[in-house]
Amino acid sequence: MTNTSSSDFTLLGLLVDSEATGIVFTVIFAVLVVAVTANLVMIFLIQVDSRLHTPMYFLLSQLSIMDTLFICTTVPKLLADMVSKEKTISFVACGIQIFFYLTMIGSEFFLLGLMAYDRYMAVCHPLRYPVLMNCRKCLLLAAGAWFGGSLDGFLLTPITMNVPYCGPRSINHFFCEIPAVLKLACVDTSLYETLMYICCVLMLLIPISLISTSYSLILLTVHHSRSAEGRKKAFTTCSSHLTVVSIFYGAAFYTYVLPRSFHTPEQDKVVSAFYTIVTPTLNPLIYSLRNKDVIGAFKKVFACCSSAQQVATSDA
Repeated sequence: MTNTSSSDFTLLGLLVDSEATGIVFTVIFAVLVVAVTANLVMIFLIQVDSRLHTPMYFLLSQLSIMDTLFICTTVPKLLADMVSKEKTISFVACGIQIFFYLTMIGSEFFLLGLMAYDRYMAVCHPLRYPVLMNCRKCLLLAAGAWFGGSLDGFLLTPITMNVPYCGPRSINHFFCEIPAVLKLACVDTSLYETLMYICCVLMLLIPISLISTSYSLILLTVHHSRSAEGRKKAFTTCSSHLTVVSIFYGAAFYTYVLPRSFHTPEQDKVVSAFYTIVTPTLNPLIYSLRNKDVIGAFKKVFACCSSAQQVATSDA
């Protein structure tokens, strides 16, 4: 029987042995805390340390904001479902979850491409870099990334939620991801899935083309550079970004571009868990642990806090 009312969906969650639920819950909760803390610390350091007031770190702060919102869109609900007998999510909440994860993943697609463009400007045009990447341009680039992501959310969410759904409305996933939700549709969604496929391919191709072009030009510039220190600095900066790009785009390519014949529900859950839980945790760690400026800013803030605490203790 077709049901188009706003009744609840049921999230079947991760396929976890009941005996291991407690351990998995603890691990995922710990990852959530680390991800949110690391991203918030990154945002804070970029705001308070004047040495980090550069285009690269401004875009990095936007990435941390996206990662924080991204992991908070899905993981708290997953944790709540793991300790609750009621694993339902309302029709409206499901739509909100779809919108936010589409917006965040789309925005991150574009932002990673723009970060590669920023690295191209810094390496290939160092003397003109402050002018080419001024404050106004950085704000426009960040706004463009957010707009592109939200456009994806505004386009696909209403269509998905207006599809009629049948039966028990049990989603074989731990959050409302579109491919899993569409499996419950009472009508043929092949046309919509084709349109969504084209949309996702375009959203991947645009930033990937920008990344490929930027790094090709960077490699040419570095190859002709006579400065060993310059080569080392360019490699360190760009390798961190390429690591993040490879992880994030690889998972997105599997989920949204590979045909259904290459998918199983279990594999989809693992890949989705990877880019919704692991990637937002890795991003700030990759950029901070391999970055002397960020480590220096952290030590500076830590030293200031320690000094303030010592003064407060001596006054008491």
